[in-house]
Amino acid sequence: MRRALLVLAAACGLMATVSAAAGGQQSAKPAANPAALANRGRTLFAQGCASCHGTDLRGRKGLGPSLRGAGAAAADFYLSTGRMPIDNPTDEPERTDPAYPRADIDALVAYVGSFGGPAIPRVDAARGDVGRGREQFTERCAGCHQVLARGGIVTGGSVPALDKSTATQIGEAVRVGPYLMPKFSAAQLDPHRLADLAAYVNYAKHPDDRGGWAICHIGPIPEGMVAWLLAGLVLLGVARLIGERAPR
Repeated sequence: MRRALLVLAAACGLMATVSAAAGGQQSAKPAANPAALANRGRTLFAQGCASCHGTDLRGRKGLGPSLRGAGAAAADFYLSTGRMPIDNPTDEPERTDPAYPRADIDALVAYVGSFGGPAIPRVDAARGDVGRGREQFTERCAGCHQVLARGGIVTGGSVPALDKSTATQIGEAVRVGPYLMPKFSAAQLDPHRLADLAAYVNYAKHPDDRGGWAICHIGPIPEGMVAWLLAGLVLLGVARLIGERAPR
């Protein structure tokens, strides 16, 4: 009896596995039709973007730039990082939570991308070299973002920290040059160097702090100021102890 029950249970398990596999094949969603996706994006664009960028994507003076030729890379970067849409077009776009779910972002990206411009770059940080990436970052990026990518201040705006950036968003920013940032062509930063750069930024999110006090990785200049402040407090304490009057 027990053996019969085991055989029955095994048979039921096999049937459930086959059924699940079949169901999975039946429920698998086909790839989205690019034309249908762009058409949906056009509707979303008219509802949430056209008031600043124009219904024809040619922009509106004082409100928003033309998006013709901006490309899928620019649309994905600004939407996935929550920099767009923005309440005041004169404000600096800053990173925040995305206003659209991923499916809507994909539709908007497809629509904007249909007007030409750079595609979303494929960046595989896992294939990058951290050492080479640090060299690239120090040479091209650290002057504004600091060596550990914690951001800073420049004339005309603030420089964002990169601790929340994905490899794709790093590649998009490099190719698009958002806000005050210069853009770099494939001749300046080829895909291999871009992967190295992304690998280093990923490392900088959780760097190895052996041999020192990280002080929240706020950068060498603020860290130096903290060191001088602590040293000054210690010197004041020593001076007070040495110069304290002896009791009469």
